[in-house]
Amino acid sequence: MKIGIDCRTMLNPALGERAGVGHYTKELVDHLIPILKKGDELVLFFDQRMPDAVLTTYAKHKQVRVKRFPLAKYKKYLPFGYSHVVVAQALAREKLDVFHAPAYIIPYQYKGKSVVTIHDLAIYAHPEWFPSKQKFSTDVLVPRSIKKSERVIAVSQATARSVLKQFRVLASGVVTIYEGVNTQPKIFAATAKRILEEKSIGKKYLLFIGTIEPRKNIDQLIKAFDQAMHTLGESGDDVQLVLAGGKGWNHEGIFRTIANADYSTRVRYVGYISDEEKTALLKNAMLFVFPSLWEGFGLPVLEAQAAGIPVITSNVSSLPEVGGRAAVYCDPKSVTSLSKALVSVIRSKAKRTAMSAAGKKHAATFSWTRCAKETYQVYKELYAQE
Repeated sequence: MKIGIDCRTMLNPALGERAGVGHYTKELVDHLIPILKKGDELVLFFDQRMPDAVLTTYAKHKQVRVKRFPLAKYKKYLPFGYSHVVVAQALAREKLDVFHAPAYIIPYQYKGKSVVTIHDLAIYAHPEWFPSKQKFSTDVLVPRSIKKSERVIAVSQATARSVLKQFRVLASGVVTIYEGVNTQPKIFAATAKRILEEKSIGKKYLLFIGTIEPRKNIDQLIKAFDQAMHTLGESGDDVQLVLAGGKGWNHEGIFRTIANADYSTRVRYVGYISDEEKTALLKNAMLFVFPSLWEGFGLPVLEAQAAGIPVITSNVSSLPEVGGRAAVYCDPKSVTSLSKALVSVIRSKAKRTAMSAAGKKHAATFSWTRCAKETYQVYKELYAQE
């Protein structure tokens, strides 16, 4: 079986980049390679952005070939023609048995058997959360990709329901395959202490990790933190709220909310963090708070649970599915609901200990190896079809 995967979205492993669709693509590829069967060939397609060293590493595997899409320098002049004609022709020349588009879109002119992964359809329910430049993809490319593919992989049951509701495709063509989660690497206590000191983070802090954008609901988190600190009084002294992540679309209002908060001096924005910094922050956090309004999967919740950190998250979209019984849930649109959840967990060390143990056990049920095996089974079923 000859499988092709579009790896243009893959993040550069050499830089330790880990986020979103690019992280999914890398983990899927890395865990597919060891389970390839005799006679299989995996063709990985990249553009000019990925360094040669990364391609060389993948090419060392006997059943893997790497290809760069041609004419990449012309992409900026004719982006549609490049992505949907040139790329489609390059794929066709390989005579693939199955092509997998891990990032929503199958090239417009590609006619072979295909699989597409859908991570999140929030843009259809809440277009106001996204920049208007995504309109063509939203209105044309994603719907066409879903309808032309033989299989749609949804990363959660919530996302699968969104696909069925939005596009009215046959349920038999949609399969839910969960992402996996990596355990956080070990870090020396002295290193973690240094990182926290450099970022002016104390011993007691609540942690949020994610892009600073409206859909993450950080405005409500700031207000709930204020309310919780008022309720806790002296027992909440020295508790900080640490926000980690890059600035996303329409983030300005969030920083105004921080500036106007009663406890603004206890809110620490530390920007985009490295893997090492992430490990340090997760290792020492009192609890992880993720009150997002919509997530296709919600990997940060699982990463926190895998690190043994109690989690408070929203009772919407995929988050109850991902957090399981180990998390505490709140109504993300209610400051009071979130504030009460914060107070209940901060006040009870016994509750935090129980949540930590339950979270670790729950996170262990999510595996990139299982994700790869289930995805390979999808390829195999398509390959067997006439």
